[in-house]
Amino acid sequence: MYLLGIDIGTSSAKCVLVDRLGKVRAAASRSYPLETPRPGWAEQDAGDWARAAFEGIRQLLDTPGISAADIDGVSFSGQMHGLVALDRAGNVIRKPFLWCDQRTQAQCDEIEALAGGREALTGMTNNVMLTGYTGGKLLWLKQVEPEHYAAMTAFQCPKDYVRFRLTGEILTDASEASGTGFFDTKNRRWCRELIRAAGLDEDVFPPVVESVDHAGSVTEEAAELTGLLPGTPCFAGGGDAVVQSFASGLLKAGTVGTVIGTSGNVSMGFEEYTVNPGGKLQMFCSVTPGSYMSFGATQTAGGAFRWFRDQLAADVKERAAREGRNAYDLLGEIALQSPPGANGVVFAPYLSGERCPYPDPDARGVLYGLSLNTRQCDIVRAVMEGIVFSLSQIVDIYRSFTEVSGAVASGGGAGSSVFLQMQADIFDLPVRTVSAAEEGGAYGAALIAGLGLGVFASPEEALGALRTEKQHYPVPESVRLCRNTRRLYQQIYPALKDVYKLGAT
Repeated sequence: MYLLGIDIGTSSAKCVLVDRLGKVRAAASRSYPLETPRPGWAEQDAGDWARAAFEGIRQLLDTPGISAADIDGVSFSGQMHGLVALDRAGNVIRKPFLWCDQRTQAQCDEIEALAGGREALTGMTNNVMLTGYTGGKLLWLKQVEPEHYAAMTAFQCPKDYVRFRLTGEILTDASEASGTGFFDTKNRRWCRELIRAAGLDEDVFPPVVESVDHAGSVTEEAAELTGLLPGTPCFAGGGDAVVQSFASGLLKAGTVGTVIGTSGNVSMGFEEYTVNPGGKLQMFCSVTPGSYMSFGATQTAGGAFRWFRDQLAADVKERAAREGRNAYDLLGEIALQSPPGANGVVFAPYLSGERCPYPDPDARGVLYGLSLNTRQCDIVRAVMEGIVFSLSQIVDIYRSFTEVSGAVASGGGAGSSVFLQMQADIFDLPVRTVSAAEEGGAYGAALIAGLGLGVFASPEEALGALRTEKQHYPVPESVRLCRNTRRLYQQIYPALKDVYKLGAT
């Protein structure tokens, strides 16, 4: 018997089947486009998410030896913070805008002011209102597209919408609600005081359950579209950052989790409510009642590497195509031709603004330190190291209030030994990957279904199948060289902060 996990990512939907021992038995994925109608805007077609997920499910059910009757339960993970506005009939009113959309700075500032300032806001939610969050999008919709706001009777986040398409139930979970900026994470309920202060309608905020709670069953209509059996139980699931960190074994303080996906984040689990230090991190409810997960997110991580591959490394893409190889692997080999520290070339990956430690939608990418001696390999290495430098600043925030003994890497970057060694050298920490890390949120979602069904008695039991796969240790000379270049990196944003503002006007 199997558990089905569905992850609605920024670039693709991934579906995995996990057995009752926590082992992955089959996986499928389908991609879809990202639209940027204006600089700083990011939208997708919600129908693409559902179609991709349903096609993935059908592919899994075509696997020899697997039938719909074998699937005990379904749960979900997905890109956080997106706004899917639904009308009374459950139709999507306008294309959802996503976590990486930066149009809402004015609305976020307004919400903070209406709350009584940043300290008052964090006292209500344990979070500041970031431009990526759903909260600013709701106010933007009300102010800029009032006809769409007036038609909205409820909103969903991306994975919630796909679950709605399967079950017909409108709800969200505590981890996803945390990422709206309107959630009282301490008491795990909507912050009605803040919602009213912002002038938003309380009725559009969906009911909130825990990630492991039952959240409806597959309908007859959804069964026709997916091949699943009607009545198959579905569980709420959670936001991808939370679920992926849970699936990496981050249940308590001490070890950070790192993800290099389209965005990047550094996370740490807590067994009890923990106050957000200076509002620098994101403090969210985790997948089981009473548990919490904290994050610092960098806006453009693997997305910056993809941009470099597509826009500035056409020769490498062409060579990879000729040789039948992965272009990212080839770029990693080229990076190794440059020493740690990239001969002083530094890349700041702020291609679509930044979140932590600089919540600034106007920040832009920088390639610094070029000279007549700079080679292609130096630039490739600088781009990769810049992504890790950004993550390292978040690791430093954790080090400011708790001990950090190691890191667990997951997401697409976990498949690159070059990225893994860079993390070990730049963090000066041992870095490891665990089994199923490349399956990310979809794997964690399947485990949540198992917890909801009672297949696993505890999170620790659910994670019992995890095994260390790769281990990378810091190399002292590389640590020293990277530290020197990191000092330059740390000066770039402070030096250019005012320049970024000029460029935005």
